[in-house]
Amino acid sequence: MDREFRKERFETLKIKSSVAKKFKRYCKANSKSQSMTLLSMLEFFEASGLSPEERLGPNIKTLESLLKKRINAVIAIVRDIEKNQTNPTVAMMQSLFEGVEPDKKELLLEKEDKGKKQPTKFVERNQMDL
Repeated sequence: MDREFRKERFETLKIKSSVAKKFKRYCKANSKSQSMTLLSMLEFFEASGLSPEERLGPNIKTLESLLKKRINAVIAIVRDIEKNQTNPTVAMMQSLFEGVEPDKKELLLEKEDKGKKQPTKFVERNQMDL
């Protein structure tokens, strides 16, 4: 029993037995009570503005075309933002950083004389020399 509708009384509807069997199977497949299944069906039709006689084919096509138009509009907006805001900002930042490059100083390296051998500055003393 559904908690929300616990205090309400039951009403009877007259439907054909084949339709009732089909509806009961559908309710079991969705794991809902008959009342809740019927309520969700009614809410779906009311919310979507559909009628049970209508087929979803043309409505889905129109919905798909509307979504494509909106997606294309969003893409156009993003491209416009990129063109008018992002790219000029990136260009300004690059020009600022290009103008302030650090000076490249030459590294000071010790020159090697291959022919001359430098005299050693420190010599280890032996104990005998003391």
